[in-house]
Amino acid sequence: MRAEQIVLLLAAALAAGWVDAVVGGGGLLQLPALLLAGLPPVEAMATNKTASIFGTASAAVTFAGRTKFDRAVAVPAGILAVCFAGAGAALAALLAAEVLKPLVMVVLLAVAAFVTLRPAFGLAPDPRLRTRARVAAAIVASGVFIAFYDGILGPGTGTFLLIAFTSILGLDFVHASATAKIINTGTNLGALLVLGAQGKVVWALGLGMAACNIAGAQLGARMALRRGAGFVRAVLLCVVSALVLRLGYDQFSG
Repeated sequence: MRAEQIVLLLAAALAAGWVDAVVGGGGLLQLPALLLAGLPPVEAMATNKTASIFGTASAAVTFAGRTKFDRAVAVPAGILAVCFAGAGAALAALLAAEVLKPLVMVVLLAVAAFVTLRPAFGLAPDPRLRTRARVAAAIVASGVFIAFYDGILGPGTGTFLLIAFTSILGLDFVHASATAKIINTGTNLGALLVLGAQGKVVWALGLGMAACNIAGAQLGARMALRRGAGFVRAVLLCVVSALVLRLGYDQFSG
């Protein structure tokens, strides 16, 4: 790998860490960069997880130290996420990602429309939504379904977690993002354990990108905490739009 390729990968990891810390979706930058550098798809996915887990965990620590996250959801869902993301990663080679991409695009378009048409959504908490049934639903949605999706495909996992916690539990965007980081760390860990055991990780490159991912995550987490839910909402819409365009390109470019 040439020096300029390595520099571009480190820059992509820095930007991905920032995006992941604010709303999730850093894989939108990091994974294509690895593929363009010439890594096979599975190795690119595994190396992406190596970098991402450090950045996401770093952002989770920053959020936890400066704001509250939903422990009743984050702890059980985080444990489930390790298991189900690992199961997804184990099955990734057996399932065609192309089958999932159209469905993911539809969901992302619905998310973008919902957030756009409801400008107050996620800007302030709505404690009325928090019931035992909704807490259980949030745990299952994040720790099972979204985690499994992250193991198989991945793009937009942090974004889906953010939307799940705001819509199901009525959290504002900042507290939802803080909670999402815990589960996202679990999904990255579960997938990485499986892919690492299969020998798919390019460790030297992954750890170098991890350092840049941490730096970006720290910048993003602090900016989200300082600027508040309105800033997170604006970034969310940008990331969702970019994810739709990227998945659409992948789907229709052949």
